[in-house]
Amino acid sequence: MLNIVLFGPPGAGKGTQSEKLIEKYGLIHLSTGDIFRANMKGETELGMLAKSYIDKGQLVPDEVTINMLKAEVLKRDNPNGFIFDGFPRTNAQAKALDQFLAEIGTSITSMISLDVEEEELKMRLANRAKDSGRLDDADPKVIQNRIDVYLRETSPVKEFYAAQNKWIKIDGFGTIDDITKRLFDTIDAL
Repeated sequence: MLNIVLFGPPGAGKGTQSEKLIEKYGLIHLSTGDIFRANMKGETELGMLAKSYIDKGQLVPDEVTINMLKAEVLKRDNPNGFIFDGFPRTNAQAKALDQFLAEIGTSITSMISLDVEEEELKMRLANRAKDSGRLDDADPKVIQNRIDVYLRETSPVKEFYAAQNKWIKIDGFGTIDDITKRLFDTIDAL
């Protein structure tokens, strides 16, 4: 089973590149952001709780996120693998994910990190707010807070996977097709 953690700051292109990986490798895309947004739109209890954190640019608590993700994985019969997009965001989540995957007889194949400069991220997020109506991308203060939270709390997760020789850094700058080619070449070499 091919299990990829697609990693990078907000606006790095994880969602866009996930679509390409799904097409080529037949993986199931698990985006905590998409799952949270669906729950928020449906005004579920989980959605409203997640919204209270996301609106402030904060991370949703680990327990809520982990239990939600487990339920999504267990819904699938005989998957080729998963793309974990936006998860894990903390070392505690990474350890919990490793433990859960071991319980079901699999593991993370690789963490692939999309590396993008901060000014480019801000531009991409502002454009995404205009194009998709994502209100969480429209406020420069929220954008900066999301980037700061990523740098402070999420970025250290790469060290967790680096210690397992599973972390791979990919240049996330250039055209979508350029980045996709770099991702495909990296995964094909695994």
